Amino acid sequence: MQFDSLDDIAAFCRDLPVGDARAADAAALRQQALTKPPGSLGRLEELALWLARWQRRESPRLDHVTITVFAGNHGIAARGVSAYPQAVTAQMVANFAGGGAAINQIANLAGADLCVVPIELDRPTRDFTVAPAMDVDEFLGAIDIGYRTVPPDSDLLAVGEMGIANTTTAATLCAALLGGSGEHWAGRGTGVDDAGLARKRETIETAVSFHRAILGNPLAVAAALGGRELAAIAGAILAARRHHIPVLLDGFVATAAILPLASLNAGIMDHCRAGHVSAESGHRALLRELGLKPLLDLDMRLGEASGAGIAILLLRAALSCHMGMATFSEAGVSGAGT
Repeated sequence: MQFDSLDDIAAFCRDLPVGDARAADAAALRQQALTKPPGSLGRLEELALWLARWQRRESPRLDHVTITVFAGNHGIAARGVSAYPQAVTAQMVANFAGGGAAINQIANLAGADLCVVPIELDRPTRDFTVAPAMDVDEFLGAIDIGYRTVPPDSDLLAVGEMGIANTTTAATLCAALLGGSGEHWAGRGTGVDDAGLARKRETIETAVSFHRAILGNPLAVAAALGGRELAAIAGAILAARRHHIPVLLDGFVATAAILPLASLNAGIMDHCRAGHVSAESGHRALLRELGLKPLLDLDMRLGEASGAGIAILLLRAALSCHMGMATFSEAGVSGAGT
């Protein structure tokens, strides 16, 4: 599918593909027959039904799981909003390729294919305090990269990112689309000191003020105040919806990437789950705004899809119980009311 304009994306969001209620209902009937009190596995039961609904299968599976990490660079890094230099983005991409990052270990453990997609790292977005970060064509190009990266036959997609200064970008999107000050949305990211945090907050306030004329247009905001890796995540989420693939979102940045789409239609979140809530201060508030309840809370703030990757293990546990447990009749166990 090709998005040639912002209107094309908006039109897709207005008429989203839906999950399969019959598959979910059939999975729910199986849950009721398993050898356990009803609801005793808590959210694990809901996750199994969610997989069934969005995979459109009565018997969901996790044979082909994909973790995709998008990387991009940001013009606002020059404003001193990160504790690390921008060169670290490319260096970490090389580390991913060499198998030395946390996400490599997590992907191996979770039985997931890891796909790392650097996007024009030698050409950062513009400093969005003085100009749009991307023009419309650049934004659509990043959306397209993300969209085309998703294997249509995936059973599950986990999305994350790498990009020095991108927590500032995420916080700016939140301030622009949800309101609130730079102080409310800005956290320490990679570990900036007090002076760096003050610069970060000022950057957010300046950017929102500079672009105030477009704040009513979520996709224009995503282009002007976003980043290539965030746009690519949005594109991947659109592709996953098109192909009926459930999605695990990683931390603050990956969740902020869906915010412009959710501002058009909150239903875009139905095929998504928050893999975790990160220690980045704005993430919990953003999840609350979006009505997403995180699966894990481990005080992580690494990015690179690490929290979503660990949540895959939780989904595997949910699926193993759903598909592997015996029913009351199979086990010869008396059920409730018998």
